[in-house]
Amino acid sequence: MILDADVKVELIRRCLSAGSKRIEVASFVNPQRVPQMADAEVVVAQLGPAPEGVSFIGLVLNERGLDRALETTVEEVNFAVGASDGFNQANAGASPVETMTAIEVMVPRARSEGRKTTVTISVAFGCPYEGEVPVAAVRELAARAAAAGTDEVALGDTIGVAVPSDVTVRLGAVADVVGDASVRVHFHDTRNTAIANVAAALEGTVSVIDASVGGAGGCPFAPNATGNVATEDVLYLLDRMGIDSGVDPKAVMAITPWLSTELRRPLPAALTRAGWWPGPDARV
Repeated sequence: MILDADVKVELIRRCLSAGSKRIEVASFVNPQRVPQMADAEVVVAQLGPAPEGVSFIGLVLNERGLDRALETTVEEVNFAVGASDGFNQANAGASPVETMTAIEVMVPRARSEGRKTTVTISVAFGCPYEGEVPVAAVRELAARAAAAGTDEVALGDTIGVAVPSDVTVRLGAVADVVGDASVRVHFHDTRNTAIANVAAALEGTVSVIDASVGGAGGCPFAPNATGNVATEDVLYLLDRMGIDSGVDPKAVMAITPWLSTELRRPLPAALTRAGWWPGPDARV
């Protein structure tokens, strides 16, 4: 399903109205390989400059993608490198070493243009082509990203195979090599473990959790992968844990039915089915 640019912009604006302050709005990737993202520049142009206190992010896989991103007004650039050769070849047409070497050049360039940077390590918990991914491989990529000067390192469970013990081990493995860079996590809910993994990440020093409205999304190079953990499900977890995200969960929940209609399929967010609790009639 390919959404029109107008729909993407409307989705982003609804997320802003709900209180989101940091949104990945476009992917500057090969439009022939990922036609869903072919209108990246159009989306950013229609959005215009981000409101004060808000940051728009663009995903980049190579030098050409960075050139395109820097020609727009995105405040942040998110670079991606796969932790396995099989996935990185499928996603970027290069080995992890080749991609990381390019990122080590691109991060300083993006920062010199006034853009914040993230390096996301994809398939950090498991690969659809090679199976188990060594912790050492993730640690090495995180160390190189930090040494390149990135503002943030993200660990991505691209195919949704992680469990909480994996999260604890891998976050622990990168903790002493990321330096001043913050750590973010990115969980897909392919095997219904994403919300448990979020809880495990919150037990450490992680304070940034990726999520998508309704649980929409996926990856064209990760067979059978479903979307990211649903934003409203994460917000419910945070609310019940007494953590203020600054995002209105009920406003996010109101976006999901509209997005489901645009996508012509129901979205998997649990809160869409179950509703918020306590409900409006709850008595204390």
